Amino acid sequence: MKTGTLVRHTLTHLFIVALGLIMIYPVLWMIVSSFKPNNLIFSDPGLIPKTVTLDNYVSGWKGYAGTSFGTFFINSLVICVASVIGNLIACAMAAYAFARLQFTGRNFWFAVMLVTLMLPAHVTIVPRYVIFNSVDWVGTALPIIVPKFLATDAFFVFLLVQFIRSLPKELDEAAIIDGCGTWGVFFRIIVPLAMPALVTTALFTFLWTWDDFFNPLLYLTRPEIFTVSRALRTFVGDAGAVSNWGGALAMATLSMIPPFILFFALQKYFVQGITTTGIKG
Repeated sequence: MKTGTLVRHTLTHLFIVALGLIMIYPVLWMIVSSFKPNNLIFSDPGLIPKTVTLDNYVSGWKGYAGTSFGTFFINSLVICVASVIGNLIACAMAAYAFARLQFTGRNFWFAVMLVTLMLPAHVTIVPRYVIFNSVDWVGTALPIIVPKFLATDAFFVFLLVQFIRSLPKELDEAAIIDGCGTWGVFFRIIVPLAMPALVTTALFTFLWTWDDFFNPLLYLTRPEIFTVSRALRTFVGDAGAVSNWGGALAMATLSMIPPFILFFALQKYFVQGITTTGIKG
Protein backbone atom coordinates (compact mmCIF):
# COMPACT_ATOMS: atom_id res chain seq x y z
CA MET A 1 0.00 0.00 0.00
CA LYS A 2 2.73 2.46 0.95
CA THR A 3 4.79 1.58 -2.13
CA GLY A 4 1.78 2.04 -4.40
CA THR A 5 0.95 5.40 -2.82
CA LEU A 6 4.55 6.55 -3.17
CA VAL A 7 4.64 5.57 -6.85
CA ARG A 8 1.32 7.28 -7.52
CA HIS A 9 2.41 10.49 -5.79
CA THR A 10 5.76 10.43 -7.62
CA LEU A 11 4.09 10.04 -11.00
CA THR A 12 1.62 12.80 -10.16
CA HIS A 13 4.39 15.21 -9.20
CA LEU A 14 6.43 14.31 -12.28
CA PHE A 15 3.39 14.99 -14.46
CA ILE A 16 2.78 18.36 -12.77
CA VAL A 17 6.44 19.35 -13.15
CA ALA A 18 6.44 18.33 -16.83
CA LEU A 19 3.21 20.25 -17.45
CA GLY A 20 4.65 23.30 -15.67
CA LEU A 21 7.80 23.19 -17.81
CA ILE A 22 5.70 22.98 -20.97
CA MET A 23 3.65 25.99 -19.88
CA ILE A 24 6.64 28.11 -18.88
CA TYR A 25 8.73 27.25 -21.94
CA PRO A 26 7.29 30.03 -24.17
CA VAL A 27 8.09 32.62 -21.50
CA LEU A 28 11.63 31.29 -21.06
CA TRP A 29 12.08 31.24 -24.84
CA MET A 30 10.93 34.85 -25.10
CA ILE A 31 13.34 36.00 -22.39
CA VAL A 32 16.30 34.09 -23.84
CA SER A 33 15.50 35.15 -27.42
CA SER A 34 15.46 38.80 -26.38
CA PHE A 35 19.24 38.47 -25.93
CA LYS A 36 19.82 36.84 -29.32
CA PRO A 37 20.64 38.66 -32.58
CA ASN A 38 17.65 38.93 -34.90
CA ASN A 39 19.07 36.42 -37.37
CA LEU A 40 19.38 33.73 -34.67
CA ILE A 41 16.01 34.08 -32.95
CA PHE A 42 14.29 31.45 -35.10
CA SER A 43 17.30 29.66 -36.54
CA ASP A 44 18.50 28.87 -32.98
CA PRO A 45 15.37 27.86 -31.01
CA GLY A 46 17.29 26.53 -28.00
CA LEU A 47 17.25 28.09 -24.55
CA ILE A 48 21.04 28.53 -24.49
CA PRO A 49 21.97 31.36 -26.89
CA LYS A 50 25.11 30.97 -28.99
CA THR A 51 25.53 34.75 -29.07
CA VAL A 52 24.38 37.23 -26.44
CA THR A 53 23.61 40.85 -27.29
CA LEU A 54 21.83 43.82 -25.68
CA ASP A 55 21.15 45.51 -29.02
CA ASN A 56 17.52 44.38 -28.90
CA TYR A 57 16.93 46.31 -25.67
CA VAL A 58 18.66 49.39 -27.07
CA SER A 59 16.71 49.37 -30.33
CA GLY A 60 13.44 48.44 -28.63
CA TRP A 61 13.75 51.15 -25.99
CA LYS A 62 13.93 53.78 -28.74
CA GLY A 63 10.23 53.15 -29.17
CA TYR A 64 8.09 54.41 -31.98
CA ALA A 65 7.60 57.71 -33.80
CA GLY A 66 10.19 59.48 -31.66
CA THR A 67 8.57 58.31 -28.39
CA SER A 68 10.71 56.05 -26.21
CA PHE A 69 9.41 52.99 -24.40
CA GLY A 70 10.03 54.82 -21.15
CA THR A 71 7.08 57.07 -22.04
CA PHE A 72 4.94 54.03 -22.82
CA PHE A 73 5.79 52.52 -19.44
CA ILE A 74 4.88 55.76 -17.67
CA ASN A 75 1.58 55.95 -19.58
CA SER A 76 0.72 52.38 -18.58
CA LEU A 77 1.62 52.98 -14.94
CA VAL A 78 -0.49 56.17 -14.80
CA ILE A 79 -3.51 54.45 -16.33
CA CYS A 80 -3.10 51.38 -14.11
CA VAL A 81 -2.73 53.39 -10.90
CA ALA A 82 -5.74 55.56 -11.77
CA SER A 83 -7.78 52.45 -12.60
CA VAL A 84 -6.80 50.80 -9.32
CA ILE A 85 -7.80 53.90 -7.33
CA GLY A 86 -11.09 54.15 -9.21
CA ASN A 87 -12.03 50.50 -8.68
CA LEU A 88 -11.06 50.53 -5.01
CA ILE A 89 -13.20 53.58 -4.29
CA ALA A 90 -16.23 52.86 -6.47
CA CYS A 91 -16.43 49.08 -6.11
CA ALA A 92 -15.91 49.20 -2.33
CA MET A 93 -18.71 51.74 -1.91
CA ALA A 94 -21.07 49.82 -4.20
CA ALA A 95 -20.28 46.54 -2.43
CA TYR A 96 -20.87 48.12 0.98
CA ALA A 97 -24.26 49.37 -0.17
CA PHE A 98 -25.31 45.96 -1.51
CA ALA A 99 -23.97 44.04 1.48
CA ARG A 100 -25.02 46.24 4.40
CA LEU A 101 -27.44 49.03 3.49
CA GLN A 102 -31.18 48.62 3.09
CA PHE A 103 -32.67 50.51 0.15
CA THR A 104 -35.53 50.06 -2.28
CA GLY A 105 -34.74 47.66 -5.11
CA ARG A 106 -31.47 46.43 -3.60
CA ASN A 107 -31.99 42.81 -4.66
CA PHE A 108 -33.18 43.87 -8.11
CA TRP A 109 -30.15 46.06 -8.79
CA PHE A 110 -27.82 43.42 -7.42
CA ALA A 111 -29.36 40.91 -9.84
CA VAL A 112 -28.92 43.41 -12.68
CA MET A 113 -25.27 43.77 -11.72
CA LEU A 114 -24.83 39.99 -11.79
CA VAL A 115 -26.44 39.86 -15.24
CA THR A 116 -23.80 42.26 -16.54
CA LEU A 117 -21.19 39.67 -15.56
CA MET A 118 -22.73 37.31 -18.11
CA LEU A 119 -22.94 39.97 -20.84
CA PRO A 120 -20.12 39.65 -23.40
CA ALA A 121 -17.96 42.77 -23.45
CA HIS A 122 -18.16 42.85 -27.26
CA VAL A 123 -21.85 43.76 -27.02
CA THR A 124 -21.05 47.18 -25.54
CA ILE A 125 -18.06 48.07 -27.73
CA VAL A 126 -19.98 50.13 -30.28
CA PRO A 127 -22.26 51.97 -27.78
CA ARG A 128 -19.26 52.82 -25.58
CA TYR A 129 -17.26 54.11 -28.51
CA VAL A 130 -20.18 56.25 -29.73
CA ILE A 131 -20.62 57.76 -26.24
CA PHE A 132 -16.92 58.48 -25.73
CA ASN A 133 -16.55 59.86 -29.25
CA SER A 134 -19.52 62.18 -28.73
CA VAL A 135 -17.77 63.80 -25.75
CA ASP A 136 -14.41 63.96 -27.57
CA TRP A 137 -12.69 61.45 -25.27
CA VAL A 138 -11.37 59.26 -28.08
CA GLY A 139 -7.65 59.93 -28.35
CA THR A 140 -7.26 60.23 -24.58
CA ALA A 141 -7.01 57.81 -21.66
CA LEU A 142 -10.34 58.97 -20.20
CA PRO A 143 -12.43 56.13 -21.75
CA ILE A 144 -10.18 53.65 -19.95
CA ILE A 145 -9.93 55.44 -16.59
CA VAL A 146 -13.28 57.16 -15.97
CA PRO A 147 -15.49 54.00 -16.05
CA LYS A 148 -13.38 52.59 -13.20
CA PHE A 149 -14.69 55.39 -10.96
CA LEU A 150 -18.28 54.34 -11.75
CA ALA A 151 -18.07 50.74 -10.46
CA THR A 152 -18.47 49.26 -13.93
CA ASP A 153 -16.37 46.16 -13.07
CA ALA A 154 -19.14 44.01 -11.63
CA PHE A 155 -16.73 41.18 -10.82
CA PHE A 156 -14.97 43.25 -8.18
CA VAL A 157 -18.25 44.50 -6.73
CA PHE A 158 -19.41 40.89 -6.38
CA LEU A 159 -16.08 39.82 -4.86
CA LEU A 160 -16.22 42.59 -2.26
CA VAL A 161 -19.89 41.93 -1.51
CA GLN A 162 -19.04 38.31 -0.73
CA PHE A 163 -16.25 39.36 1.59
CA ILE A 164 -18.26 42.04 3.42
CA ARG A 165 -21.15 39.63 3.95
CA SER A 166 -18.75 37.29 5.72
CA LEU A 167 -17.96 39.98 8.32
CA PRO A 168 -20.08 39.82 11.51
CA LYS A 169 -22.83 42.44 11.56
CA GLU A 170 -22.28 42.78 15.30
CA LEU A 171 -19.20 44.85 14.49
CA ASP A 172 -21.37 47.35 12.62
CA GLU A 173 -23.89 47.45 15.46
CA ALA A 174 -21.16 48.03 18.04
CA ALA A 175 -19.74 50.87 15.95
CA ILE A 176 -23.18 52.45 15.59
CA ILE A 177 -23.69 52.26 19.38
CA ASP A 178 -20.36 54.06 19.79
CA GLY A 179 -21.62 56.87 17.59
CA CYS A 180 -20.50 55.89 14.08
CA GLY A 181 -22.77 56.68 11.20
CA THR A 182 -22.96 54.93 7.82
CA TRP A 183 -19.71 56.46 6.61
CA GLY A 184 -18.04 55.84 9.95
CA VAL A 185 -18.86 52.13 9.81
CA PHE A 186 -17.59 51.98 6.25
CA PHE A 187 -14.25 53.69 6.86
CA ARG A 188 -13.53 52.45 10.40
CA ILE A 189 -14.87 48.89 10.26
CA ILE A 190 -15.46 47.63 6.73
CA VAL A 191 -12.44 49.05 4.90
CA PRO A 192 -9.79 47.86 7.40
CA LEU A 193 -11.31 44.38 7.68
CA ALA A 194 -11.81 44.07 3.92
CA MET A 195 -8.16 44.80 3.17
CA PRO A 196 -7.41 41.31 1.72
CA ALA A 197 -10.31 41.63 -0.73
CA LEU A 198 -9.31 45.20 -1.57
CA VAL A 199 -5.73 44.08 -2.28
CA THR A 200 -7.11 41.33 -4.52
CA THR A 201 -9.20 43.93 -6.34
CA ALA A 202 -6.19 46.22 -6.74
CA LEU A 203 -3.97 43.41 -8.01
CA PHE A 204 -6.49 42.10 -10.53
CA THR A 205 -7.25 45.62 -11.74
CA PHE A 206 -3.57 46.40 -12.24
CA LEU A 207 -2.87 43.14 -14.07
CA TRP A 208 -5.92 43.33 -16.33
CA THR A 209 -5.34 47.00 -17.15
CA TRP A 210 -1.62 46.48 -17.76
CA ASP A 211 -2.29 43.52 -20.08
CA ASP A 212 -5.27 45.14 -21.81
CA PHE A 213 -4.63 45.59 -25.52
CA PHE A 214 -8.05 46.14 -27.06
CA ASN A 215 -9.09 49.32 -25.22
CA PRO A 216 -5.78 51.14 -25.83
CA LEU A 217 -5.95 50.03 -29.47
CA LEU A 218 -9.47 51.42 -29.74
CA TYR A 219 -9.11 54.71 -27.88
CA LEU A 220 -5.42 55.71 -27.89
CA THR A 221 -4.64 57.20 -31.29
CA ARG A 222 -1.43 59.18 -30.69
CA PRO A 223 1.98 57.55 -30.04
CA GLU A 224 2.76 59.84 -27.11
CA ILE A 225 -0.14 58.38 -25.11
CA PHE A 226 0.31 54.71 -26.10
CA THR A 227 0.49 52.11 -23.35
CA VAL A 228 3.07 49.31 -23.37
CA SER A 229 0.66 46.75 -24.85
CA ARG A 230 -0.38 49.21 -27.58
CA ALA A 231 3.23 50.18 -28.30
CA LEU A 232 4.28 46.54 -28.73
CA ARG A 233 1.86 46.42 -31.66
CA THR A 234 4.02 48.97 -33.49
CA PHE A 235 6.71 46.33 -34.00
CA VAL A 236 4.26 44.52 -36.31
CA GLY A 237 3.79 45.86 -39.82
CA ASP A 238 0.42 46.35 -41.47
CA ALA A 239 0.85 43.15 -43.46
CA GLY A 240 1.90 41.18 -40.39
CA ALA A 241 5.62 41.51 -41.12
CA VAL A 242 7.83 42.13 -38.11
CA SER A 243 10.94 44.15 -38.78
CA ASN A 244 12.38 43.91 -35.28
CA TRP A 245 11.58 40.66 -33.51
CA GLY A 246 14.43 41.18 -31.08
CA GLY A 247 13.14 44.59 -29.99
CA ALA A 248 9.61 43.24 -29.64
CA LEU A 249 10.75 40.35 -27.46
CA ALA A 250 13.02 42.60 -25.39
CA MET A 251 10.26 45.10 -24.61
CA ALA A 252 7.78 42.28 -23.97
CA THR A 253 10.25 40.87 -21.45
CA LEU A 254 10.56 44.23 -19.70
CA SER A 255 6.77 44.61 -19.67
CA MET A 256 6.48 41.54 -17.42
CA ILE A 257 8.57 43.07 -14.62
CA PRO A 258 5.95 45.40 -12.98
CA PRO A 259 3.20 42.73 -12.78
CA PHE A 260 5.68 40.17 -11.40
CA ILE A 261 6.92 42.57 -8.73
CA LEU A 262 3.39 43.55 -7.71
CA PHE A 263 2.09 39.98 -7.63
CA PHE A 264 4.89 38.56 -5.51
CA ALA A 265 4.82 41.57 -3.17
CA LEU A 266 1.07 41.13 -2.55
CA GLN A 267 0.82 37.37 -2.95
CA LYS A 268 -0.10 36.73 0.69
CA TYR A 269 -3.00 39.18 0.63
CA PHE A 270 -4.07 37.97 -2.81
CA VAL A 271 -4.42 34.36 -1.67
CA GLN A 272 -6.19 35.42 1.53
CA GLY A 273 -8.63 37.60 -0.40
CA ILE A 274 -9.49 34.83 -2.86
CA THR A 275 -9.96 32.13 -0.21
CA THR A 276 -12.21 34.27 1.98
CA THR A 277 -14.62 35.54 -0.68
CA GLY A 278 -15.89 32.27 -2.07
CA ILE A 279 -14.31 33.05 -5.45
CA LYS A 280 -12.31 29.84 -5.81
CA GLY A 281 -10.97 28.21 -8.95
